[in-house]
Amino acid sequence: MRETLSTAVAAVRSVSAYVVTAAYVAVAGPIGLLVAVPLRWKGVLYELAHIGVWLALGAAGIRYRVVGREHVPAGHAAVFCANHQSNVDPPVLYRALHRRLHILFKAELRKLPILGVVMETGGFVPVERGRRDEALASIDVAAASIRDGNTFLIFPEGTRSRTDELLPFKKGGFIMAIKAQAPILPVAITGGRDAMRRGSAIVRPVMMSIRIGAPVPTAGLTLDDRDRLIDDVRARIEALVALGPIGHRGEG
Repeated sequence: MRETLSTAVAAVRSVSAYVVTAAYVAVAGPIGLLVAVPLRWKGVLYELAHIGVWLALGAAGIRYRVVGREHVPAGHAAVFCANHQSNVDPPVLYRALHRRLHILFKAELRKLPILGVVMETGGFVPVERGRRDEALASIDVAAASIRDGNTFLIFPEGTRSRTDELLPFKKGGFIMAIKAQAPILPVAITGGRDAMRRGSAIVRPVMMSIRIGAPVPTAGLTLDDRDRLIDDVRARIEALVALGPIGHRGEG
């Protein structure tokens, strides 16, 4: 009975979150584009996006704690590299990690009304999965963006894992980091599967944990070093995931 009631409440909150998000995108998206495109001021899109994500997470009851912010380099770009548990991960990390976080995203998301245009206008880089030449061209675009000072988020597993065991890592994001000579920050997010079970549209109110590890430098590395770099970052994320939710070891 208690589980049924909890699910019903979560379902109502989820519907509220979806409605709020859709309405916000429909109103704020065109306004942001009208300002950002002619004035070439994409910062307004990021500010509006943070408000939208805050509203959506609040409506769904998603909260989060972060440790390791001291590892984020000040004044220059980096690549956050995170595990992937659920569809809740991207908005939570977008809100928690960086004020102007750029993302490599699946090219098919460009078809989303308004949001697809907003993402590309804001500097997110679409990647054509399954088309090697197009994917490599996107990696070059993203690497140039990092060299221009933009910080990126990648999910190297490429899809959501059903367990705490990480899926095989794809190489594209690491090639991007090496080409940009940007440090990679390992990130472990936990609580995603509790928030949103795979195959379900219901978002459950939970406290999520985000652990940011020490940066892994890529300065001086070449593409021949990418496999070793992947192994290093993967091991660091696994170690962060193994620490469990924040607070279990007296953390605040």
